[in-house]
Amino acid sequence: QVQLVESGGGLVQAGGSLRLSCAASGLAFRSAAMAWFRQAPGNEREFVAAIRGWSGGSTSYAASVKGRFTISRDNAKNTVYLQMNSLKPEDTAVYYCAARSSVVVRTNANEYDYWGQGTQVTVSS
Repeated sequence: QVQLVESGGGLVQAGGSLRLSCAASGLAFRSAAMAWFRQAPGNEREFVAAIRGWSGGSTSYAASVKGRFTISRDNAKNTVYLQMNSLKPEDTAVYYCAARSSVVVRTNANEYDYWGQGTQVTVSS
């Protein structure tokens, strides 16, 4: 049974930082492309960042977070991270970790096979 468990969300002031973690179990983590998506109230789930399987040498970011957020992975710990800096109120959302049974990064939520329950990030102005 695949499990993705997010942690690290919370309340932070604008300009602050948070680091989200996603611990994975029950899947071939090393070869899985991993991603973060987010969903704000009334909005559709949107792509945030993704990292290729194996070495994670390839990453992809949404334009709205590029230069502020960094995705990384630790295959020894079966964990993917999202470092979020210079946070803005518009970053407020529930953040979801996702995995797909392929090394190749995708930005479409429909191409991800497994999802976590999400962690709330709230950025106050």
